[in-house]
Amino acid sequence: MASTHTPAHPAGPATGTRLLDHPGPDGPEAVGPEGLGPEGFGGREDFGPEAETNRHRMPRQTRGASPLLGVTAVAATLGATGFASATPAAAPAVEAPDETPVALSADPGLALAARIQQQADSQRTAAEESARVQAAQEAAAKAAAKEAEARRAADEAERAKAAALTLPVKDYRLSAHYGQSARYWAHLHTGLDFAADTGTPVYALGQGTITSAGWSGSYGYRIVETLPDGTEIWYCHLSSIIKGSGSVTPGQQIGKVGATGNVTGPHLHLEVRPGGGAPVDPETWLEQRGLTP
Repeated sequence: MASTHTPAHPAGPATGTRLLDHPGPDGPEAVGPEGLGPEGFGGREDFGPEAETNRHRMPRQTRGASPLLGVTAVAATLGATGFASATPAAAPAVEAPDETPVALSADPGLALAARIQQQADSQRTAAEESARVQAAQEAAAKAAAKEAEARRAADEAERAKAAALTLPVKDYRLSAHYGQSARYWAHLHTGLDFAADTGTPVYALGQGTITSAGWSGSYGYRIVETLPDGTEIWYCHLSSIIKGSGSVTPGQQIGKVGATGNVTGPHLHLEVRPGGGAPVDPETWLEQRGLTP
């Protein structure tokens, strides 16, 4: 008996492609290589609506490369989704604040800038230290100059004090001048006479040292004062000696007016002997130093 079944393809089923089995009312049945029953033409006939339906079902993939392709697709899908989610992604690198110097040192430009800044800071520090030292030196120099000025002022004051002179008697009258002659003088008068009452104070003419004091013949009691420049001042005819040695200052009392020695009345006979030599006119000498007897 000839079969009326028409194959899906003229040349037969494509390699790796078969019609899908569909379970019948009694469950799935094996289909032979030609789409017939297990016993060929002797099995269940392929006629009827059920057979026609089976011929138009979707072809099923063969068991060759299909499982691999399916696994590959699943793997690709999981790799893009599931595997990526299952494997934690590396956290983005976050630089801690204290790692900044490492980053700076790793960058040659930043490292160079840091070195330049450090050099600038060092130079500024050196400049500040130099300025401080210079200021200290200037302050010390000013202090030294001020001290030297104070010393010069003190020396000048001392010299002025030494040069300062005062008249030897306050209440007096001039009774005889230098170079006068008289019958009771053997020679011309060698000094300047300050007539005053006996006991009138006699003062040191200037700053100096008393180098001699005592009786001196016709000069009576005499005091010799030597000034810093070596000039000798003679105070003669004293009634008493109050300062007989040591240094004296201008205006310091050293004796009293008297009438001792070769005299006609109480007075102070004053002589000026530059360098301890011959006497000069006391009146002129005093006037040259700002004093008018």
